[in-house]
Amino acid sequence: MEKQKLGFWQIWNMSFGFLGIQFGFALQGGFMSRIFQTLGAEKDDIPLLWIAAPLTGLVVQPIIGYLSDRTWSVRWGRRKPYFLIGAILSSLALFLVPHSPVLWVAAGFLWILDASINVSMEPFRALVADKLPDSQRSYGFVIQTLIIGIGTWVASNLPWMVSKLGVSDAAPSGVVPMSVKVAFAIGAVVFLISILYTIFTTSEYPPEDMEEFKKEKAKKNQFIPDILNNIGNMPSTMKKLGVIQFFSWFAFFTMWSMANPALTEHVFNSPAPIEANYNMEIASDVEAFNITNEAFQKSSNLVGSYMGTYGLSSMAFALILVLYTSRKRINRKMVHMFSLIIGGAGFILMYFIPSPEYLTVCFVLIGFAWGSILSMPYAMLSSAVDPKRMGVFMGIFNMFIVIPQIIAAIGGINIISNLLGEEAINAMIVAGISLIIAGLCNFLITEKSAISYQTIEE
Repeated sequence: MEKQKLGFWQIWNMSFGFLGIQFGFALQGGFMSRIFQTLGAEKDDIPLLWIAAPLTGLVVQPIIGYLSDRTWSVRWGRRKPYFLIGAILSSLALFLVPHSPVLWVAAGFLWILDASINVSMEPFRALVADKLPDSQRSYGFVIQTLIIGIGTWVASNLPWMVSKLGVSDAAPSGVVPMSVKVAFAIGAVVFLISILYTIFTTSEYPPEDMEEFKKEKAKKNQFIPDILNNIGNMPSTMKKLGVIQFFSWFAFFTMWSMANPALTEHVFNSPAPIEANYNMEIASDVEAFNITNEAFQKSSNLVGSYMGTYGLSSMAFALILVLYTSRKRINRKMVHMFSLIIGGAGFILMYFIPSPEYLTVCFVLIGFAWGSILSMPYAMLSSAVDPKRMGVFMGIFNMFIVIPQIIAAIGGINIISNLLGEEAINAMIVAGISLIIAGLCNFLITEKSAISYQTIEE
């Protein structure tokens, strides 16, 4: 079946749900470490508390990809049922996370939140490949990146915005401030509404060969063999992209888990107070703790706000590519290579900046890498896999995202950064080196169809 070319607003509508998904990811990525620290976590414990995110992705994404490939409803389509289920569960989890009374509850909610977001996210990636012809796939993934950039910036600034409106950043020991609770509640509403918008404005193509689809669906107990078979038969391009993804996502997991302790300590000089250092039965110690804690919370707001800058710059990156790829071909390999190297430089600069204002420059550079990570690998991959198995391959591709995060969580960040010293900021240097390595690994990509498929419009 020949797919018709879609206009900008059609692609926008089918990608709009990513606004909500990115609200979820940005709030999770920007503020979960802050919540963990507020509830008493030591900075060296934070990466391990984050292990929920990659582990759920490792399990959930291939399953959802496999199931959505084998789903078809005349009314609901192929991918949309998973959008809706994931949106409902994610919204509930977002609302409840900042109300966690103790650390283990917050860690548990992170498992639920990340699993739920993954239920929605993977089918969105597959939807672009389902709906668009090869000649528009770079364009489609870049528009997704544009929407993700908007979501990243707004969600990352929510606690700061809410605080500026008068909602308090102060809270007793072990209690998440109201500004964070309100921000997560807003994120929950946006998540659900944006997914519903895509569901009601976007139709899906039925399977190309309905009879063959029904035969495949009727087969029983083939999930594990099919997944293993697909893993064993990954295209060469997918394996090479996997190496690039490994180092890319090691870097960004390091940022999400360690940027708050690193930057509040090194750049803002407002580290999280350790309750054990205070006698909470003495009024002066309680007052000192509260002053230090409020300074940490306000610095955390600003860290989140500066992190939102990478959403803006990734949006600018995507906008430039939208305008360019709508009419001309691009060299995906070179775009991705230089974007990752520039982002790596942004991470390393964090160690050297003299004041917080320079974080804007750092995160602008990181945003170029983020914009490319969200579009170029998927555009290259979609030109190299069987369209009938797009969902399951997108899910399997996620292994190259979650495995480096698991390695980082179980000690990779701490072991490597401690080689440079005990300061938390060393984790950002490790992230920068990892991202530069990812950029150089683009030399592995040699297949012409993956490097450049975008056709020139007449």
